[in-house]
Amino acid sequence: MRLFWCQLRDISVLNRDVPWGAPCVVCAEEVSANHEEDELSQRRVAKGENRLPPALAVVAAIIVYALLPDSVLFTPRFVIPGLEVLLLVALVATNPRRMTRESRWSRWASAGLAGIVIVTNLAALGLLIETLSRHSTGGPPLLIAAMQVWVTNVIGFALLYWELDRGGPVARRRLRRKDLAAADWRFSQDENDDTVIEVKKTSSEYSGWIPVFVDYLYLSVTNSSAFSPTDTMPLTSRAKILMAVQASAALLTSLLVIARAVGTLGG
Repeated sequence: MRLFWCQLRDISVLNRDVPWGAPCVVCAEEVSANHEEDELSQRRVAKGENRLPPALAVVAAIIVYALLPDSVLFTPRFVIPGLEVLLLVALVATNPRRMTRESRWSRWASAGLAGIVIVTNLAALGLLIETLSRHSTGGPPLLIAAMQVWVTNVIGFALLYWELDRGGPVARRRLRRKDLAAADWRFSQDENDDTVIEVKKTSSEYSGWIPVFVDYLYLSVTNSSAFSPTDTMPLTSRAKILMAVQASAALLTSLLVIARAVGTLGG
């Protein structure tokens, strides 16, 4: 009986001949639309990603940079932190609690904030190398500065990865998967749909999983620790370049700490 009424509705809505017994076009379209709505409503960030984790990460980066020794700063101490605070306040005002709104300005400001953190930290690393090359320079404060540079390196690249991948946090909430920008990174959840049931439950396809800031922070930590990808693989050229720069900076920082420690032990 339902097939009969579906056929009549196809004929009246589409104004064309539909063979009896053929699938109902209108019903198929409704099923597709409902599936897409379910996809968005069941997504991990359906209500919008929480603003707090990335905001706290920026605050941590600002504090760590402001506490660096004078010898590794290339501007007055509070110029860069002040600029970062202004950008952070503007971005938080746009999305105070959840990442639900976005404009071209806010997207550029967010990426720019991450870029400032990264570039100024790389400059501090360069000054740290130059300072440590002087044999008369005191060791402990600069070893602490090296750790500060490493931490800021992790936070800066995590923010940039979070902003770039698949169009950014707002796009990852708002757009259906088929409409998202090409992924820059492939997470393990993106390929777990053909595994055992208990693992499949958390896969992207079955659970609506989508990466959030904590996932990019973990990616950044592992890349800075292992100096290479671990469980998350870069897919695009820009992702590979960014990860290479980050790993190189982290490796150089670690080598500086080790070399200085060995030199101190050697007297």
